[in-house]
Amino acid sequence: MKKTKNILLLCGGGGTEHDVSKISAQYFLGILEKISDVKAHYLCIERDGSRRNLLGEDCELRKAGEIFNRHTQETISLDYAIPCIHGPPGENGLIQSVFELMGLPYFGASPEGSLNCFNKVSTKIWLDHLKIPNSPYTFLGSKHQDRSEVYAFFDSHQDIFVKASHQGSSVGCYHVTKKEELDQAIDEAFTLSPYVLFEKTLIGRELEVAVFTHQEKLIATLPGEIVCPQKFYTYEEKYSKESGTKTLTIAPDISEEVGQRIQAFARDAFTLLQLKDLARVDFFLTQEGEIFLNEINTFPGHTPISMFPMMLENTGLSYQDFLQTKIREATQNS
Repeated sequence: MKKTKNILLLCGGGGTEHDVSKISAQYFLGILEKISDVKAHYLCIERDGSRRNLLGEDCELRKAGEIFNRHTQETISLDYAIPCIHGPPGENGLIQSVFELMGLPYFGASPEGSLNCFNKVSTKIWLDHLKIPNSPYTFLGSKHQDRSEVYAFFDSHQDIFVKASHQGSSVGCYHVTKKEELDQAIDEAFTLSPYVLFEKTLIGRELEVAVFTHQEKLIATLPGEIVCPQKFYTYEEKYSKESGTKTLTIAPDISEEVGQRIQAFARDAFTLLQLKDLARVDFFLTQEGEIFLNEINTFPGHTPISMFPMMLENTGLSYQDFLQTKIREATQNS
C-alpha cells in the first residue's frame, strides 16, 4: 500500500498579492483533492505573520520539515511543498531558501532563479547577456543616486514606465508621459523596492507563453494573448469582476515564424536562468513585428482568469497529471 504523502500548500505572504495568492491556493486544493495518494495541508502566512490552516488554527512551520498545530498539538511530517505565494516572500526566493534548509522538496524555481527573475533589474541584465531582446531601459540603485541619466532617458523616449523592481501584478508601476511627474513616480517606487527600473513604453500586443517541464521534456506553449481595453494592465484590471480584459489561450493571427521565435526565446530564458517546473514568460509584439521579452513569472497565478493553467491544459496535459508527476518524481525515494 502506498504511503500517503503530506503536501504543504503555503499561501498568503502578507504582501500586495496576498489575496490573489489565496485564490490560487484554492485551485491547488481542488487539484490535490483528486490525487489519491496525497493529503494537502493548507497553511496561510497571514498579514500579522501568523501561520493558520483552513480552520484558522495557529500553526508553526518547523525547520525539521514539519507543521506543528498549536491548537491540537499535532505534528505533521511533510513530504513536499507548493509555495503558492505571488510576490515576496515566495517569488523572491526566501521561502525556497527555507525549504532548502529543511531538505523539503518543492514545486517551482530555486531561490536563485526566483530572485533573478523577481528582480526586474537583474532580469534585464540577464536577458541582455543571453541576447534575448527586451525593451530599452535604465535603472537606479538608490533614491539618492544622481538622476541625470534617468532624465536623459525620459527626454529620449518621452513615454516611459517607472517600475518598482521587486513587485508583481503591476503593483508599483507608473506610466509617465510628463517630465514633471517623474520624480514623484521614482520616490513612490522606492517605497516599494530597493531598485527602480525605467523602460521605454512599447505599443503592441501582450503575449504570454506557459513554459513547463513534464517527464524530462521542456514545453513552451503557443503564445496566448491579453486583450486589455485599457492602455495599462493594472492590478485592478487584472482581478476586478468588472474587468473588460479578455484572455485568449491562443493568440490569433500570429504567424508560425513569429510564434516559433517567441517559443524559442521563452525556452532559452527558462533554461539559461535555470528555472524549474513552471514559468510564465510575457512578451510584447509590436506593429513592426519586433519581439520583446517583458518579464518572467516563476510562480504564475492560478486564479479562474489566469493564463498559465489554461495554456498548459490546452497542450492536452491535465493539470492533475502535471502536478501529480512533479510530486511523485520529487518524493519517489521517501
